[in-house]
This record gives sequence, structure tokens and C-alpha cells, in this order.
Amino acid sequence: MTVDHDRSWVRGVDLELRPDPARVVAELFLPGQELAASGLSRSTEVLERVLALSHDEVTRELAALLSTFDSGHRNLTATWESHSALVEHRLEDGAEISPARRSLIGAYFTREVSIEGAALCNPSMAPHPDQSGLAPGSTRFVMTVRAVGEGHLSSVELRTGIVDAAGVVSLDPLPDAATLPGPLPSSWSRAAFTDQLRDMWGDHTNSDFVLDSLPETFDRADLDTALAHLHSQRVTRGVAAKTIDRFEFIAACSYSVEFAEATLEQERVLMPRGPAESRGMEDVRLVRFVDDDGQVDYLGTYTAYDGNQIALQLIVTRDFRRFDMTRLAGPGSRNKGLALFPRRIGGRYVALSRADRESNGVTWSDDLCRWSEPVLVQTPTQDWELIQLGNCGPPIETDRGWLVLTHGVGPMRQYSIGALLLDLDDPTRVVGRLRRPLLVPEPNSRSGYVPNVVYSCGGMLHGSTLVLPYGCNDATIRMALISLEPLLAELVASPDGETDRTSEETP
Repeated sequence: MTVDHDRSWVRGVDLELRPDPARVVAELFLPGQELAASGLSRSTEVLERVLALSHDEVTRELAALLSTFDSGHRNLTATWESHSALVEHRLEDGAEISPARRSLIGAYFTREVSIEGAALCNPSMAPHPDQSGLAPGSTRFVMTVRAVGEGHLSSVELRTGIVDAAGVVSLDPLPDAATLPGPLPSSWSRAAFTDQLRDMWGDHTNSDFVLDSLPETFDRADLDTALAHLHSQRVTRGVAAKTIDRFEFIAACSYSVEFAEATLEQERVLMPRGPAESRGMEDVRLVRFVDDDGQVDYLGTYTAYDGNQIALQLIVTRDFRRFDMTRLAGPGSRNKGLALFPRRIGGRYVALSRADRESNGVTWSDDLCRWSEPVLVQTPTQDWELIQLGNCGPPIETDRGWLVLTHGVGPMRQYSIGALLLDLDDPTRVVGRLRRPLLVPEPNSRSGYVPNVVYSCGGMLHGSTLVLPYGCNDATIRMALISLEPLLAELVASPDGETDRTSEETP
């Protein structure tokens, strides 16, 4: 991190998070299907070879596997048994398998996947739901981080820690094990499906036929019944198969998962499940959202990537144990970087949007799902942001306005972090804008997974200090502490946000 000499109110924290290649999760492995060119499975042949092992061979191999791998996982034998159950349909009817051989079968159909072997970056921070038992002046926080692992696959990890009254940041110990959640039965909103189908090209006559038969909230059985009705009329309803595929795609993108109660927050990992995010869940922007009735939810928008296209999705949780994912719709949710305000304004949800790929705008929603055409509030004007602008996380409420951290991309594709101040009642009105960036890459530390980058997905207000975690070169994570009052004073001193280039450029 590099700051100007006259900004003594910005200081670094002696803390750095680096990716750990030993951090892995256990996933289902189907031999042969990892070869994209063939798509063929050799599962039956592998099963037959395991069945041919003697009892002593099974016992020895299982003991060796547990000795090698068990300490890095929570309840590895349960994972093996669940994976064994997924392939046992290939066995002959009536085949008897001992518990030990069943576990070994599961081990042959399991692989370890490195979740952060390549990079750890783009954090977002919010106050933790549990603030009990702390020393006066301390704040417990929860932080999402983007972990980049094997095959450039991005996942979401959690970190927790405390900022004390003196501004000292400490992280809770990271467990040896990393844990994946289990799926929950899904239910969906007819309105959300309607919004998403509007954004897709297709025969809306067929879509409306299905939607009209669904209740406002429906489950898998309701959807199956409605789609079966459409399928029965496929002869007279053109492209019915494509309509069914669209409904299945939307249903698969919106899902719920839950971690075991015994797991620690720091060991929980969200890996891609839906088709829109099959190649990555990127850059969660986490916010503690307080609704008009006082209900607190933790909301996070993230970029879903399928290897070809991106889409925006929403995470909703109250306890960081259960997570509900929903695909977003509407013109405000185009492109990356939607960041939610922490409360409603004028009875509506509000978010920052970068729908045009280079400018900051404000968009509204009545249901958190469909987002309106954004109103432009900031365009690139400074030399360090002329390629594009975006936000660096959800706005933070202050007595002078909504504090928005921004990122700008300049020459040599260098990313810097700036700031913007928006009116509390009308967030489309700019109160102030920094002419110089807050943070730029360090001269002696520009190399990494993606060079010349400082980037954040959200900071947290701790008293009169902004705690800002940020990614360095898309490889590691550091933190900065920024005094709020001097930052606000500099923002307010430049109310129109424009630079007077005459004084700078005229000889």
C-alpha cells in the first residue's frame, strides 16, 4: 500500500493473509469424467477392481488412507460413504459389501481439491452477528474472501476476528479442516422466475403458461408438475423443450445450503453449485442489512462465472450457517459489482451498479431480485481511473453522507482505490469525490497473480475508523486503517468531484 505523505490518517496494518495450498476440500471424483474431451466414466471398471481386493488389502488400504488424509477433513469417512452411495447403483443387484469396503469404494471416488492454492484476494468485511463478550471498544467482524484454487476456480471462504479499541486487528485461528455445506430443499418465488425469464430471449407464451400454474412460492414438486404439463403439450407448443431448459436453469441457479452445526465459521467454504457459477463465485460484497422493521440479514452480491458469461447473484444469510443463493435480474444487475446499501431508502432497496462496465450508478429494487435502470452518478475523469470505475464494496453510512469506496483503472491497467460521498436522502447526488486515490500498489510489491492491483469488496466502520481489507495483486490480502473525519473532510472539500486541470497543467 502506498499513500501520500500528507495523509497520515491512512496507515497499514501489520497483517497479511497468504494462500495456503494445503487447504483442501473432499469432492466427488468420477474417473474419466475429468477428461473434458471424452466425458466418459470408468466408474464400473474401478468398482470391479475394488471388489476384487481381499479383505486384508481393504483393511490395510483403509487404515493407510485414514492415517494420511483424516486430519485434514471433518468426518472424512462420512464423505466416503456418501460418495460410495452415489456409485453403488453400478453394482449387481444383491451384492453384499462390508462397511470397510464401502468406505474404500468411496475413497476411490473422492479427490482433494485445493481451494486457495493460487490466490486469496478481494475481501469484504462486516460486523459479526455476535458482539458478546468483547472488551470495551472492540468489534468482532466476519470477512468473506475470494479463494482461487485448482483450475482457476473461485470459491468463497469466511474469516473472523476482532478489532480492539486501539485498532489492533487479530484473526481467529484457522482450523486444519475446510468444510463444504450440504444442500437443502429448494423453494422459489414465481415473481423472481418471472423477472429472470424477462431477461432471457424465448417464447414467453410458453413461459407464461408454466408461470400461471405455479403458486407465488413453489417447491420442486410444484415445478415438476408444471413442467410436465408443458411437456405433454410439446407437439402443439413450439420450443417447449427450450422453455423447460430455461426453467431448470433458473431453478438450479437459485439454491440453499447449510453447514453442520458443529462446524466453525472459519472452516466453511462455499464452492460453485449452480450452472451460472460453474467456473467461479467471485468477489462477494457483504453488507449487514437492517430492514425497516429492525430485522438484520447479511446480504452479499457476487459474480457468477460459467467459463463464458458472467451473472450477478445474491447470498442471504442470518447466521453464516445457512445460505440462500438467488439469481438477479433487471438492467441494474448487468455486468459486475452490484453493491447493496445497508438499509432501504424511501422504502426501496438501493444498490451501486456498474451496468455500463465503466461508470458508477445507483439502481433500485422492490424485492432485491429485479433492479431498475441505473442513474449515472460518477464517470471516469481522473488520470488514475480513465479506463473504468467501479465500487469497492457497499456504501457506509456517515453523518455527512454515504461513503463509497471506489476503484479506478488507469494506465498499465493499474488499479487504485478512491472514494465518493453521496447524499443520504438522494444517493444520486454526489456530495464529494477524491481527486487522488487513497491507496495505490506499492512500488516494490506490484507482482502477483494479477499485477498492479489493490482492490477491496468492502470495509467496516469501527468507531471513527474505517477498517479496509484489500487484495494485493489478486494474490494476498492486507488491511488499512483510515480515520473517518479527515477522509470526509477531504471529500467535502471537493463537492463537485471534478479536478481543476487548469492549475495543474498550465505552465
